[in-house]
Amino acid sequence: MTIAIKLKKGFKQLVLAQTILSLVLLSVFVLPARAATTASVTATVTVQNISVAVSDGTVSYGTLALNTSGGTNGSDTQTATNDGNVTVDFNVRGQNTAAWTLGATAGSNQYVHRFCVATCGSAPTNYTALTTSYQTLASSKAASATQTFDLHITTPTSTSSYAQQSVDITVQAATP
Repeated sequence: MTIAIKLKKGFKQLVLAQTILSLVLLSVFVLPARAATTASVTATVTVQNISVAVSDGTVSYGTLALNTSGGTNGSDTQTATNDGNVTVDFNVRGQNTAAWTLGATAGSNQYVHRFCVATCGSAPTNYTALTTSYQTLASSKAASATQTFDLHITTPTSTSSYAQQSVDITVQAATP
């Protein structure tokens, strides 16, 4: 014997609607939540620029006798400017020439070159003797900041060369 149950059309639609609603509720409350798979970070960068300029950048001591001093002493003060975009220290060094050695005291074929950053009246008071290694001229100079300085030279006590000598100095900008 076979029992057949006939379902009415409205009942079938109700069962179908309940099934769909159950699946929707199941997906909302039971299935794991989905997160974004990517995100962005806004980033910027500025390239560090370490730069120094010296104005006017030229000192002419002229012709001096042996064991004689000359200097800028406010008459030709130099100005170092931080042309970069970060805070720097200014360093300074002298050089040996073709015929003379840079030293702390004048001697035979040995000259003295000094710098001063404050109260630079009569050398050598407040002046520091240059060496061939970098020394601090000024510390922690922000971008566009300046440092003025004067120079002073003492010629050798005797020399084997009476030709003009290049007694250049180098100013360096370096990060602290």
